[in-house]
Amino acid sequence: WRFTSLCFGNHQVVGVGSGSTIMYAVDRLAERVRQEKLNIVCVPTSFQARQLILQHGLTLSDLDRHPELDVAIDGADEVDAALTLIKGGGGCLTQEKIVAGCAKHFIVIADFRKDSATLGQQWKKGVPIEVIPMAYVPVSRTIAKRFGGEAVLRMAVSKAGPVVTDNSNFILDWKFEHAHNWKEVNTAIKMIPGVVETGLFVGMAERVYFGMEDGSVRVRDPPVN
Repeated sequence: WRFTSLCFGNHQVVGVGSGSTIMYAVDRLAERVRQEKLNIVCVPTSFQARQLILQHGLTLSDLDRHPELDVAIDGADEVDAALTLIKGGGGCLTQEKIVAGCAKHFIVIADFRKDSATLGQQWKKGVPIEVIPMAYVPVSRTIAKRFGGEAVLRMAVSKAGPVVTDNSNFILDWKFEHAHNWKEVNTAIKMIPGVVETGLFVGMAERVYFGMEDGSVRVRDPPVN
């Protein structure tokens, strides 16, 4: 992953995201820290990311000690032509967005299958929305009424009942029916009482690296307005 040479320098604070692709980035980061004796501090976006940092012997920190990050690196469930992301397939969207928002640079690495012209083209599971448990029914009704589609409570696979996030909340997956103005919709959904955060990352990613089928890497920057 050649992006690691671009993203990480010495004495940097790095936000480490969640999900399958990030494992490769952390492997490479740990390798560079050992080889080049870099002084890197890592802030995780989830319990999974925290374990990954510790397993690789990297220095673990948090936003209390390091509220400003040099760079945050994370995956995505889908990326559109404008670099708007859907995130939260793994349920860590709120902490991922907080960490990304604290970083001077937010970089995304993703599999080529996450690349879409418009959101919903590849990712069919909808936009994850973290909600306070008591509010999940009114929130799902409000979203369906105002924006169409349906917002479904995400159920756990190996446990009875709903998925519970690292923040002890529930997740609704909003299966939208058509393209929207994602910036406006993101703001409107966040204003619904009981919504904690949405998995729409609008205007946040500075660059996306797509790992291609042949092992090459394709880079995408935001469109120039």
